Amino acid sequence: MKKLIIENFKTLFYALVIAVIIRSFFFQPFYIPSSSMEPNLLIGDRLFVSKFSYGYSRHSLPFSPKIFKNRILENKPEVGDVIVFKTPADNRTDYIKRLIGIPGDKIQIVDQNLYINKIKVKKKKIENLFTITCGNEIIAVDFYEETLPNGKRHLSVYRKEGTMINSDEYVVPKNHYFFMGDNRDCSKDSRFLSSVGYVNFNNLVGKAQIIFFSNNKEKGPFYKFWKWKKSLRTSRFFKRIE
Repeated sequence: MKKLIIENFKTLFYALVIAVIIRSFFFQPFYIPSSSMEPNLLIGDRLFVSKFSYGYSRHSLPFSPKIFKNRILENKPEVGDVIVFKTPADNRTDYIKRLIGIPGDKIQIVDQNLYINKIKVKKKKIENLFTITCGNEIIAVDFYEETLPNGKRHLSVYRKEGTMINSDEYVVPKNHYFFMGDNRDCSKDSRFLSSVGYVNFNNLVGKAQIIFFSNNKEKGPFYKFWKWKKSLRTSRFFKRIE
């Protein structure tokens, strides 16, 4: 019996070590808890984030131990990437947003249009494809396909009423990045300098790659299998994140 207990303990220990290695250096699952990235990421989406995309910092490891100061094996992110990062306010909370500005970029909203380095980002209005929420509120929005300066395209939404018309000019500091949510008027992001602001390169956790599972908890929590026909968003399973 004692030998069996020891063998089981060893098996659990090795499994834990393997799980930590995979989570720290390869892929980590994340859950989407808010509507800030709608319509591209929905509440209830579960996705894999690649930890190796931008190299490794202390935030790549569980509990962010202070074992090294800068990134190793670093690769620079590209504008348009959807990225998980630790918020500068506490270096602990995970946020997921779209990268809009790299070091040296100037970001501004003028007359409801996004400008990067004084150049207006192209956006094409499209028909409403989804119901958009902001917390518990369903909001009326305009849908656009935006094309960033490097050619990357994504969907974004702006409130029909009460959208941000104009903003200050944000100048991205050295070794920092500027992020925005695709649900532009329902996202706490780099525009809020006191709570998020510019994000240090070392705070990047990884690049969002694929949605592997999605469940609409409003139509039934996952454990209520008899409601799966309504709650599971099977069309989103294994969907690449753009």
